[in-house]
Amino acid sequence: MDFSQNEICRLFGIQFPVVQGGMVWASGWRLASAVSNAGGLGLLGSGSMKPELLEEHIDKTVVATSRPFGVNIPLAGTYGAAHVDVCLQKKVKIVFTAAGSPKIHTPRLKEAGVTVVHVVPNALLAKKAEACGCDAVVAEGTEAGGHNGREGLTSLVMWPSVADAVSIPMIAAGGIGDGRAMRAAFILGAKGVQLGTRFAATVESTAHLKYKEACVQADGGQARIYNLQHMPIRSLMNDYVKEFCSLEAAGTPVEELQRLRGKGRSQKGVFEGDVNQGELVAGQICERIKDIPTVQELMTRLLDGFERAAVSISAR
Repeated sequence: MDFSQNEICRLFGIQFPVVQGGMVWASGWRLASAVSNAGGLGLLGSGSMKPELLEEHIDKTVVATSRPFGVNIPLAGTYGAAHVDVCLQKKVKIVFTAAGSPKIHTPRLKEAGVTVVHVVPNALLAKKAEACGCDAVVAEGTEAGGHNGREGLTSLVMWPSVADAVSIPMIAAGGIGDGRAMRAAFILGAKGVQLGTRFAATVESTAHLKYKEACVQADGGQARIYNLQHMPIRSLMNDYVKEFCSLEAAGTPVEELQRLRGKGRSQKGVFEGDVNQGELVAGQICERIKDIPTVQELMTRLLDGFERAAVSISAR
């Protein structure tokens, strides 16, 4: 299929308007390069990396693919500013920012010729991202895994609102795992899609096999939002999350809850495979994940499904 005139493909210089989310502990150089080699845009998830490790992953990605790739940077993270410096030093051409204000770093990234995309949870913040010079926005609905906006806007509500609010292209995220969902996002105003959990459960993902199997086995109600008092997170229910939710419902002070969560819960769950006491960040799309394919297999299915969905619509 021909996406040569698609705004996202032209913006990034890619073949298909499909972006792989920069997920912590899952999005290393193997996954990012595999997605880029398959015609999409692979992103390194810097949120789980120290600056020197990010440098290593950038170098390995450059060797593994000749196609465009980018880096996802949680700006409010410990190394947010340092990761921006690394991207500038390594001449990374595409940077996705999240979890913080894009005002601080976007000007110097743009001055260096970097294409900047910011992840937003609503139309108001999308307009602010556009105003500070971002080239596109990722509109992520509450169905997504990991950190979520406090408003809890669903993708079906937010995507058209963001598309109408800004003139820069919108990349839809949150609940996308197959071609039908991709087609629906385009109908609602998206120019591209970003998939997180679905790419985390692929062969090339650096997530632990037990985490991937947990995603495959999860039912529709298992990916829940918790940590509501501090920073909402969508994760698969397990012994740890159940204990946290019980304490949260009992009115346990935020400080105690954050001590329980600690600093290594997502590493323990996603990277180390502790499915009982780790944080298994994942989106509601787990309901639709039935296997662990290679990136190329997933991309082929996604695009085939996108085409079939158009035929289905036209036949009605």
